[in-house]
Formats: sequence, C-alpha cells, structure tokens
Amino acid sequence: MFNVARESLIDKAKNSIYKLVTLTAKRALEIAEGSPKLVEADPNEKAVTTSLREISENKVSVGVDKKEAKHEKK
Repeated sequence: MFNVARESLIDKAKNSIYKLVTLTAKRALEIAEGSPKLVEADPNEKAVTTSLREISENKVSVGVDKKEAKHEKK
C-alpha cells in the first residue's frame, strides 16, 4: 500500500492543494488512457495511486504557468 505524508506531496505542487489535485487527476487520466508509467507499478494498481507515486518520486511536476512566469520576471 502506498502511503506518503500529504504535506510532502503539497510541497511538490508548489504548496497548492488545487495544483496537486489537478496534476494527479491529469496524470491519472493519461495513465488510464495508456500512457507508460514512470515508476514500477503493479498492474492492478489504480491510476491515481500510480500518479501520486510519480509525483512523490519527482517523475511528474507542476509546470510554470505563463502568467506566473511574467510575474517572476518583474
């Protein structure tokens, strides 16, 4: 069973639970549609669990939004 501290996952999503949920859902959908898994996973493991494992192992991360990039440059 996969178990990781929620705080460490939120840290990987730039301290935003919204970004974590969005990233997890998008990656889980990609996996469910046949995208290759980036971590070793049991074939019976659910796509959401696999996506959370990928996030915790830094295989998938939150990208920089164009609006955020403009604010960072100033």
